[in-house]
Amino acid sequence: MLTHFNEEGRAKMVDITEKKISTRVAKARSSIFMGTEVYEAIKLQNIKKGDVLSVAQVAGIMAAKQTPSLIPMCHPIPISGVNISFEWESSDKDNMELIILTEVKTVSSTGVEMEALTAASVAALTVYDMCKAIDKSMTIGSTFLLEKSGGKSGDFKRK
Repeated sequence: MLTHFNEEGRAKMVDITEKKISTRVAKARSSIFMGTEVYEAIKLQNIKKGDVLSVAQVAGIMAAKQTPSLIPMCHPIPISGVNISFEWESSDKDNMELIILTEVKTVSSTGVEMEALTAASVAALTVYDMCKAIDKSMTIGSTFLLEKSGGKSGDFKRK
């Protein structure tokens, strides 16, 4: 059942007043596919705009904190921590995939799934922005929730 609609069928922010405060954690994933030229430039830190992974990491953290400003029905909540990590995978000899993993924590009455997803998305967009001068054909991959814990709906882990 969707809870973001009032009796008139119009949008509303869900009332979380009665929800229990608990520790909540969400992990999300995104990725960006690129050719070896961009991969090498990132690895050798030859991107004119700076250290791509460091900037993407900070952008993702900032995005997690700004999620309620971007997603209309998100509650502003205290974020206890944000961590972003990167992994490289080779999809074939000419292409690389940068996997972006995010983890967001809070002690609140609502979860941080949207914050984790926003952090992953913005980190991927930041990589694209910083590297587009080399290759505009980079492709941002699927972005999805890996797992979440805490709250009334219980735990979720993607299979």
